[in-house]
Amino acid sequence: MITVELARALRTAGLCWHPDTGDRFVIDKPGVDEDVYTVSEMTVERHDHPTGVELGFNGTTEWALDSVAAADSLWLPREDQLRDLLGPAFVGLTRLVGQDDQVLWTVTARIAGTDRTFASADPAVAYGEALAAYIAAALA
Repeated sequence: MITVELARALRTAGLCWHPDTGDRFVIDKPGVDEDVYTVSEMTVERHDHPTGVELGFNGTTEWALDSVAAADSLWLPREDQLRDLLGPAFVGLTRLVGQDDQVLWTVTARIAGTDRTFASADPAVAYGEALAAYIAAALA
């Protein structure tokens, strides 16, 4: 998962978020930005009764929070979303294992006509850094 700092850099670069089911986000305020939330449909709960099983549709109960404005939220795009956002700029993903058995993921993206690489132990971070550079180059 990408860091809050990288998500902020993506937002600052111009990445827009249209919340959808499965999206992860944090509330972008000091002291509460460490809790990650997921946009979801209603929770379906199984209730066993002597007369049969009922499926109850219940909302979630995250503390006493009724709602939060999207503007106060920060999207943490998943690896697949970041790859999709790179679109035709995405060239490839490679996995390298070092002598210490540490895995390093490298994303190659064509940015402003040049292949550039972005490496991280987390492939989502490598994708996020590539996307931030891609957006910055597109706006330059």
